[in-house]
Amino acid sequence: MKYLKNEEEAKDAVQQVFEKSIKELGKYKVDYFKSWIYMVAKNHCLMKLRHKGRYSVEINDQLLAAPDEPGNKADHLKKEQALTDMEWALQQLNREQQLCLTLFYLQKKSYQDITTETGFSLLQVKSFIQNGKRNLKIMLERRQQHEQ
Repeated sequence: MKYLKNEEEAKDAVQQVFEKSIKELGKYKVDYFKSWIYMVAKNHCLMKLRHKGRYSVEINDQLLAAPDEPGNKADHLKKEQALTDMEWALQQLNREQQLCLTLFYLQKKSYQDITTETGFSLLQVKSFIQNGKRNLKIMLERRQQHEQ
C-alpha cells in the first residue's frame, strides 16, 4: 500500500512477491529474511510503478512522507533509481553471473566460499564475477542512455 496506493494492486503484488520469493529463495543463501523479503517487495512495487509511468511521482510522494531519512530528496531519488536499475540489470545476467555477483558483493562471500557453495571452480567464479561486472556496466550504461 505504501508504494502502490491501491488495495487491489497491493493484493496482487503480495501474491506476485510471494510467488517470486518461493522461486528466488532457493537461489540464494539469505541470512536476514526480513530484510531480503522487504527488498524483494519494495523493488517489485517500484518496477510496477515504473512500468506504469508513475515511478517518479510515487517516489517523490514517499520522500515527502519520510522526512526522517537523511540527505536531500534529489539525492535519495537518484540513489533509489540507481538501485532499481542495478537490480534490473542483475536480473538480466545469466544465472551463474547473477549468483556469483550476489554472493560476492551482496553477501560478502569469498571466492572460496562461493566455490564451495556453488560447485564452480575458482577460475569459473572469478570469470563469472569479472564478466558479470562488465555486463552490468554495459547494461546500466545502455539503460541510462536510453532513458535520456
